[in-house]
This record gives sequence, C-alpha cells and structure tokens, in this order.
Amino acid sequence: MRIEVLFPEYCSLFGDLFNVKYLQACLPGAERVDVSLREEPELSGGGLVYMGPMSERTQEKVIKKLMPYKKRIGELIDSGTAFLLTGNALEVLGSHIIREDGSRLEGLGLLPVYAKQDIMHRHNSVFLGEWNGAEVTGFKSQFTMAWPTEGAKGLFTVKKGVGLNKKCPYEGLRVNNLFATYLQGPVLPLNPCFARGLLEAMGAHGAELAFEGAAQEAYKARVADFYSKVR
Repeated sequence: MRIEVLFPEYCSLFGDLFNVKYLQACLPGAERVDVSLREEPELSGGGLVYMGPMSERTQEKVIKKLMPYKKRIGELIDSGTAFLLTGNALEVLGSHIIREDGSRLEGLGLLPVYAKQDIMHRHNSVFLGEWNGAEVTGFKSQFTMAWPTEGAKGLFTVKKGVGLNKKCPYEGLRVNNLFATYLQGPVLPLNPCFARGLLEAMGAHGAELAFEGAAQEAYKARVADFYSKVR
C-alpha cells in the first residue's frame, strides 16, 4: 500500500499532514512517499494520492507543476485510485479560479467545479454534515467559495454550516474514489466513519482504525457539541 503525498512542504497549512500520519497508524505497513514541489510526482496508482491546503500563490505553482500530468491524474481517477484533497486543494483540479481582479487562473479541469476568490474576506466556520448516514464535523478557513457545474456529486450533505458556497446543499465533491473537501486540519482522526470509508476506497479492506475507542468517544462528544453551537 502506497500513500503519495504531494508537496507537503507547501500543502499543509492547517496541520493537514496529520491525516497522513493517522493513515500510517491505521496501516503500519504502508509506504509513504513525499513528493517535493522540486520533484516529479510518481502517480503510480493504487493506495492513495493526498494533497492538502496551500496559499493562493502556491496554487499557481502547483497547477503549473501538475498540468503536464493532467492526463495521468485523470486516468487514475477514472480507474478508481483513491485521492484525498483537503482545503483549497480541490480548486487545483477544478475548471478555473476567478481572481479578485476578474482574471482567471485555469485549473486542471478534472473536477466539475470553479472557485471565486475574495481575499479581503476570509470565511471561517465550523461544519456539520452527513456522509453515508453518519455525521461529519470539521472546520473551514478560506478566501474562496466554489460553484459546482454539470455532473458534480457532493461529498457531504450540509446539516449545519456552509457547503461549497453559502447556498450549496452539499460540501466537497466525490468522483469515483476521489474525495475532495474544503474541510481542513485532521479530518480523518476527527471523523472515524469517513476514515473507514477512505481506507475501504484505498483497498485496505478490514483495516482497523487506529485508537478507535478514543476516536469514537471524542467523535460523539464533538458531534453533540457541534449541534449545540452551529446555526
């Protein structure tokens, strides 16, 4: 089992690499491959490809780096390779990003979504949603909102909080075994149900969740707390 982490020196603004560390705890035999922005991605298929949130300036560099691999990434998505994109990483694979001055930054065009920047107004919120009948909690801090286009399939149904944009009924996107969400930080250890689903998508059938007892107790307490605080 291989976990390929794209550009961890830049794409982990909110401690998102703890998602990878948690997966390593669940899969102690997994091979972790960190790919620097100065290196070429392997994209060998199987296991998981992970990318976390980055600055707006880094987005431009990452898009430029990955554009020659657009066809390969599309092939992996179509063939069912698992991807996890957190924070604004999903925008890299989207159609385009509309900058605040009205100019466009073209993305890889592999996800049915585009984003709009609003650099003067950072959106911060907590989120409560549903995935496969279970609640999902998380945090959002972003300068963009996203608009899904034809054929988009949401990842989490919004129960409380904001989806891809303030009027969208769902948060994130799913294409085959690609999971993309604006939620950031340690999403997987905070949501055991989602972590288990990702492990299944990776082909790690029957893998045990690390620290499952403690994770489940903390999850239940957090869901109850979110219900009391999120409007």
